[in-house]
Amino acid sequence: MVRLGFNHIDLATMNMAATIDFYTNILGFPVVRSDIIERETGGYAEHVFFDAGGGQMIAFAGLEHLQEGVPENLDTGINKGLGVREGVYHFAFEAGSEQALHDLKATLEARGVAVRGVEDHEGWCKSIYFKDPNGLQMEYCHVVRELTKDDARPQVRFRVSAKGEKIPL
Repeated sequence: MVRLGFNHIDLATMNMAATIDFYTNILGFPVVRSDIIERETGGYAEHVFFDAGGGQMIAFAGLEHLQEGVPENLDTGINKGLGVREGVYHFAFEAGSEQALHDLKATLEARGVAVRGVEDHEGWCKSIYFKDPNGLQMEYCHVVRELTKDDARPQVRFRVSAKGEKIPL
């Protein structure tokens, strides 16, 4: 079986204008496909695909103009709605290099985005974290060394507190 990666990930938004602004003007992901889906029962949904690089896309279904079928308190950030700790569900984009992580952090912060990191993940990758307008935790990540068979073997590498903070072993 050939592994070619993701074609796209599709998520929901209740504010398509803010989502388009963030992904095009903040992250620099151009819109490559945009559909209006009319509902026979009234209202419409927007479906917008952004080029995330490497032939992969991230898409959003804008639900704010539907007249039915959307929960009043829809959690577009996913985690709260599922009752899990913030950041359990998140999406990581490839940064390309360690230097790019620092450059991306500076660019995002200059554009008014709060960024956490650069965080070192036990020496195998480094990441920065931020949120999009939908409350989704996003990440830019870069693998800093070749992964080994030992990396694939399940083992305790760190512990976290009840608040999700790392605790030394």
